[in-house]
Amino acid sequence: MTETGALELTPSAGSGPSAGGGRRATPAAAVLISLVLVELASGVTQGFLGPLLKGLTATLHVTVAELNWISVANLLASVAFTPVLSRLGDLHGHRRVLRWNLGIVLLGSVLVGVSRSFGLLLAGSVLQGAFAGFFPLLVGIVRNRRTAAENRRGISFMVASLVTGLALGTVCSGLIAQYVARPTAALWVPALAVTIAMVVTWPLLPESEARPGGRADWAGAALLCTGLVAIMLGLGQGGAPGWAWTSPKTLGSLVGGLVVTGVWVLVELRTADPVMDVRLFRRRSVVVVALVTLTFSSCMLGLLVASPVFLSTSRAEAGYGLGLSPLMTAFALLPNMLALVLGALIAPSVAGRISDRLTLVTGSLLMAAGNLATFAWHRTLPPYLVFTAVVGLGSGLLQHATRTLAVEAVPRHQTSVGSGINELLINVGGSLGAAVVLSVFAAQTAAGRPLPAVTAYTHSWAICAAVSLAGALIALLYRRPGHTPDGPGSR
Repeated sequence: MTETGALELTPSAGSGPSAGGGRRATPAAAVLISLVLVELASGVTQGFLGPLLKGLTATLHVTVAELNWISVANLLASVAFTPVLSRLGDLHGHRRVLRWNLGIVLLGSVLVGVSRSFGLLLAGSVLQGAFAGFFPLLVGIVRNRRTAAENRRGISFMVASLVTGLALGTVCSGLIAQYVARPTAALWVPALAVTIAMVVTWPLLPESEARPGGRADWAGAALLCTGLVAIMLGLGQGGAPGWAWTSPKTLGSLVGGLVVTGVWVLVELRTADPVMDVRLFRRRSVVVVALVTLTFSSCMLGLLVASPVFLSTSRAEAGYGLGLSPLMTAFALLPNMLALVLGALIAPSVAGRISDRLTLVTGSLLMAAGNLATFAWHRTLPPYLVFTAVVGLGSGLLQHATRTLAVEAVPRHQTSVGSGINELLINVGGSLGAAVVLSVFAAQTAAGRPLPAVTAYTHSWAICAAVSLAGALIALLYRRPGHTPDGPGSR
C-alpha cells in the first residue's frame, strides 16, 4: 500500500470538472457522517427482524421454514437491484442515484411497517432489498476522493457501521417487542432509520466528479436479474410442497435460469457498455475473491433466520433451544455482531501484517471453527455466545477483505461496478445459503408443526462449517496482482 497523508476529500487539481471552478470542498466530517448514517440505516433494515421472527409465526400464521422466505425474497431483490444501481451510479453520479436508492428502501420500509399479512411483509422486504446499492454507491463517492490506503480505512468504517446498524436494529426491535403493547410496532424501526439517513445526508454528501460516459445496459441487466432470480427461486423452493427437486417447476427454474445467465454472458461480451464486465473474471484474483465471497456470505446470511429462532425456542415446546425472550434474543445476537465490527476494524492492520491472502484464509477458518463448535456445544447460552462471536470475527475480516480487494481490482471509473459485483456475490451467496437452510428446515419440519426438529439446526451448522473450510482452501490460491488498474504501485 502507498503511504498516505491527510484525508483528501476534494479532487486533485485538474482532475474533474470542478477544478478551478470554485466549488466548495466537502468537509471530511460531513462525508464520514453520511457514510456512517447510510450504512447504519442499511444495517438496521437488515437486522431488525431477528427478535420478532418467533412471534411472527403466530401473528402471521406461518412456519419457521416459510419465514426463511423473508430472507430469500430480500436477497433475491438485492441481486436484482445491485448491478443496475451500481452501473447507474458510475454513469450518472453516485449521490444522485443514492438518493433514489434511499427512497426505494424507505417505501419498502413503510410497507413493512403497515403490514399485517405475510404477503405485504414480503412485498416490503423486496423493496428493502435495494439497500444492497448503498455500499457500492458510497464506495464510488469515497474512491473518487481518497487514496488507496484511505479507501481501505473508509471501507473498514463502512462495514463497521453496517454491522453496528444490525446490532442497533436488533436491540431496538427487541426492546419494542418486549415492552410495547403492540410488538408489531417494531416493524417501523427501519423506516425511522432510513428517514434519518435521507434527511441528514441529502445536503451533506458530495457528488462524484468522474463520469466515464456511456449508457445503461438495460437488456443485460434484465437478463442478469431474470437468470439469477430464476436460479435462486428453484433453489429456494426445491423440496417445498409442490416443488419437488425433480418437479417441472423446480427444474424449469434452475435450467431456465442457467440458460438465461449463459445468454447474458454472451450478450455482455459483445456489449460496449456492459452492466457488469464479465471479462474481469479472467483474472485469477477476481475469481478467488468471488468464490471466497460466496462461501462466507452463504454461511453468514443463510443463518439469519435460524439463529434468532433457535435462541427464542424453549425446550418445553420443542425439546431444544435456549428459551430467550425477544429482548434477550436481541442481546444474545450482539456478541456475533460486535465481533464482526471488531474484525472489520482490525482487518486493514491484519492484512498489512500477514497479507491479504492469509487474511482471507484466517477469516474462513475462524468461521469454520465457530460453526463446528456451535454444532457440538449449543445446549447452553455461554458457549453459544462465544462460538458465534468467533464466527463473527471471521465474518468481519472477510467482509472487509473481499470488499476491499473487489474494489481494487477494477479501474477507478468502474468503482461502483466493482463494488457492486462483490455486493451481488454476497447476496447470491446469501440466497444460496438461505435456500439450503430453507430446504433443510422444510425437510426437518413435521406436518402441522411450526418448529423443525433440532437436526435442522445441527445440519445447518455442519454445512456452514464445511463451506467455510472450503473457502479457506480456495483463499490459499489468491495471489495479489502485480499492479492495479489505476497504475503500478498503487498498493
